[in-house]
Amino acid sequence: MQSFSRRRFAVACGLAAACVRLAFVSAAIARDAEHMSDARASIRAEEAGRHVHALADDAFEGREGGSRGGRAAGAYIVAALERLAVTPAGDDGTFFQGFGGMRNILAVVPGRDPAVAHELVVVGAHYDHVGYGNARNSYGPTGFIHNGADDNASGVAGLLELAEAIGHLPSPPRRPILIAFWDGEEKGLLGSYHFLRVRPARLASSTLVFSVNLDMIGRLRGERLEVFGARSAEGLRMACVEANAATRLELVFDWEITDDSDHYPFIAARIPTVMFHTGLHDQYHRPSDDTHLVNVSGMEPVTRLVLDFVTAVADDPGPPRGFRDDCRRESPATRRALEAPAAEMVTVGSRPRWGVGVRSDPGEPRAPVVVRVSPGSPMAVAGVQLGDRIVAVDGQPLVDQQDMLAKLAAAGDRVAIDAERRGRIVRIEANSSAAASKP
Repeated sequence: MQSFSRRRFAVACGLAAACVRLAFVSAAIARDAEHMSDARASIRAEEAGRHVHALADDAFEGREGGSRGGRAAGAYIVAALERLAVTPAGDDGTFFQGFGGMRNILAVVPGRDPAVAHELVVVGAHYDHVGYGNARNSYGPTGFIHNGADDNASGVAGLLELAEAIGHLPSPPRRPILIAFWDGEEKGLLGSYHFLRVRPARLASSTLVFSVNLDMIGRLRGERLEVFGARSAEGLRMACVEANAATRLELVFDWEITDDSDHYPFIAARIPTVMFHTGLHDQYHRPSDDTHLVNVSGMEPVTRLVLDFVTAVADDPGPPRGFRDDCRRESPATRRALEAPAAEMVTVGSRPRWGVGVRSDPGEPRAPVVVRVSPGSPMAVAGVQLGDRIVAVDGQPLVDQQDMLAKLAAAGDRVAIDAERRGRIVRIEANSSAAASKP
């Protein structure tokens, strides 16, 4: 009896200790979530707007690379960085990396894991514009200051807010993050190309594993955010969608890869890269791209999405994503062919068909795209649409298209589908009795 009591006491103590550990872990998770929320909240429209107004002021004369206005803009950015928890990563212990009379501005946020201290995630935005404009770089009228409020004071402002927010994270990112302000973009992507050819001594031994580019994020319209480069590594589309969970912007994935911004040199160097962009407009490369037209409030959710995306990449416990060479051979025409409606559909086993057909995407194998919805079928009644990407069945993430078919075949009379639709996850519940089964 006494021995049994001791055993019972020991079990009780063990359970109590386990409960304490669980409570400690739960509290830590709650604190991390709270701190992540604090990091997002530190990204504020009014602060971003203050940076846009400063950088797009006439005093900087359009920030042409190598000009006195461009150098003054660089000094403004460095002064802002000096107030943040970042380390200079330019030449000779400074923030600047000089080239051809111009200057990149580089700062590092050190990572927490020594095992991946050499794996560098780059987040950049160009800070130069076209000065007074000329026939080669302006749509006119030329000879007037082109302030470039959206192009790209908005991207610089977002990047400064991002750098500040990283300092509010619950812990440093696993991998180091390079905060880069490129010069000479408007003269042919000169700053980013120079960095890839000649890195400062502090970064010489680093391996560039990922790149993010912010260019023209100041004209959000209808919550529409364009994403370029999501084909440069497998699974990047869904990584963007997951980062969008809190902001729920409408994501438009563009498969075009052209040498029109600083994402291109990194893709050409076979480094997975994503660019966020709120779209072109009639003021592009004109004197009329000024501060009063910037959607400052829209910059807040865009930058918060970028924060979630960048921290997810930097904290990924797995190896770096491999570059996907096929992205250079794909185009909007390739996307249209992938998403084109299909006339035929595979039957799911011997069970009544749910009435949905999908096509596998080699760039996103875990998110097959819906290319047929049979009229009157359970999936049609439930609201599945052409172009949806099915990512989970009954809460279970998919491995690939065959896994989706197997999960639908094993489902009961009701099934819940998680589908990605223009960057947002929607839950769709279908009932096999909602429509007559068809052979």
